[in-house]
Amino acid sequence: MKAIVYDRYGSPDVLELKEIDKPSANDDELLVRVRAASVNPYDWHFMTGLPHLARMQLGLLKPKTRGLGADVAGEVESVGENVTQFRPGDEVFAGVEAGAFAEYVCVSNDSVMLKPANLTFEQAAAVPMAALTAMQGLRGQGRIEPGHKVLINGASGGVGTFAVQIAKSLGAEVTAVCSTRNVDLVRSIGADHVIDYTSEDFTRGERRYDLILDNVGNRSPSECRRVLNRKGTYLASFGRPENRWLGPMGQLLRMALLSPFVGQKLAPLSSKKRSMEDRLVLRELLEAGKVTSVIDRTYPLSEVAEAMRYLEKGHARGKVVITVGRQETTTEQSETV
Repeated sequence: MKAIVYDRYGSPDVLELKEIDKPSANDDELLVRVRAASVNPYDWHFMTGLPHLARMQLGLLKPKTRGLGADVAGEVESVGENVTQFRPGDEVFAGVEAGAFAEYVCVSNDSVMLKPANLTFEQAAAVPMAALTAMQGLRGQGRIEPGHKVLINGASGGVGTFAVQIAKSLGAEVTAVCSTRNVDLVRSIGADHVIDYTSEDFTRGERRYDLILDNVGNRSPSECRRVLNRKGTYLASFGRPENRWLGPMGQLLRMALLSPFVGQKLAPLSSKKRSMEDRLVLRELLEAGKVTSVIDRTYPLSEVAEAMRYLEKGHARGKVVITVGRQETTTEQSETV
């Protein structure tokens, strides 16, 4: 089968399309024929090996895993002996640790969901990592309730576009922070208020929030505290490392030192395994059309390196998606489900 592989850390130039052996599912896995995958900052960290501290897990001198890609949508090819709720031919989507940028990938049984009929494979592939991250931050750690005031910093990105919609579906009043060119986009997906960061500093505004979900990290937690309610929560969900060696550890350490001395909660968005309840709630919202995938561009499997170059510029609107098994030209317009 064809797959994107890499054998050293570096720029997108290290990514190669090669013919490799087709994987086989173990007893608790499904073999999925990939129809679409999506690109995340997570993949960028694996590709570059940054921050360097992460190489303790990724591989000190070279990657332990040759494959990339953590979001997948496709058709079940075969199932392991212990898999009973899925069968060949089912259309599914899931998160994987790596390997989605390929024609086939093995997926753990406990991370798979049936694809809602109203979603294309491309739309479904945009969901797992970004939408579940947003769900966990808002519904889990953030514990938002109807009427809560929520601010999403970086509202036009992958996590941000899902966060705006999920917060609205949970009854919150949502303020979105984005650039001028994305104001209309975030309004179209439900934001009640929009702050253009090129002309206004949200940390100097008069509104106060119960929760701030920060996907950017361009303002310090101390600055963000100014616009948090007395018992409000600030959650940090940063994509790029602050430091090539330690990543965002400096920022997170400052938060940990400050949090015990203030009334507000300051914390990183947890990376613990997402709950099945979160998955079910998300699937219901997708089926009802209350949450949609915003897709900026699509690239064929052979152009994953170009997709990564686009992602690392930091201006993607929503998600960047990889199509597999069809010859398609790059799509540059945004679309929604």
